[in-house]
Amino acid sequence: MPESKPRKKDTYTPPPSKKPVKIGSPRWVAPLMLTFFILGLLWIVAYYIAPTAPIMSDLAYWNVVGGFVLIGLGFVVSTKWK
Repeated sequence: MPESKPRKKDTYTPPPSKKPVKIGSPRWVAPLMLTFFILGLLWIVAYYIAPTAPIMSDLAYWNVVGGFVLIGLGFVVSTKWK
């Protein structure tokens, strides 16, 4: 019976080194998130303290919606925070 040829093994080459991945969030995320939370809270509180103020009375209950929108934007930005 004929003898098979031995296979030559390729020399081991290690995979190329990878650059380290930066884990973390940009510096602007936390201040923006807190700003949205605080502005939303202040808007709602200002409406409940002075509902007859010139701008507040024109918007009526839309002030509450605006405050919650700002707080919601704070939560959206918080998803980027690590």
